[in-house]
Amino acid sequence: MKLDEYQNKAQTTFLRDNVYKSLGGHPLSSVIYLGLKLSGEAGEVGEKIGKLLRDKDGRLSTEDRQELIKELGDVLWYTAVLTDELDVSLEHVAQTNLNKLASRKERGVIGGSGDNR
Repeated sequence: MKLDEYQNKAQTTFLRDNVYKSLGGHPLSSVIYLGLKLSGEAGEVGEKIGKLLRDKDGRLSTEDRQELIKELGDVLWYTAVLTDELDVSLEHVAQTNLNKLASRKERGVIGGSGDNR
């Protein structure tokens, strides 16, 4: 499946009207909601990995792997729907990110910190 195909299918399961109404019709209601939920789902990925380190000696079972895949799917869904709300394709976002990382690697600044290195 192509990323844009996934984005289109993900959009069909987003209840935009419910979010819009719940935030009092704020023009950025969907962006706010999706950004907050994306952050939460990414946190759940981190929580599951942290518990693997703390509780399971860093061992990844088949069940743990499946749970991480589910959480990563949630991260992907929120990312896809948020990009749609920003009127940009998921493929464009992915390509832009690869271009940025390739440029950093070429310039020898892939490590370190800061967005504009």
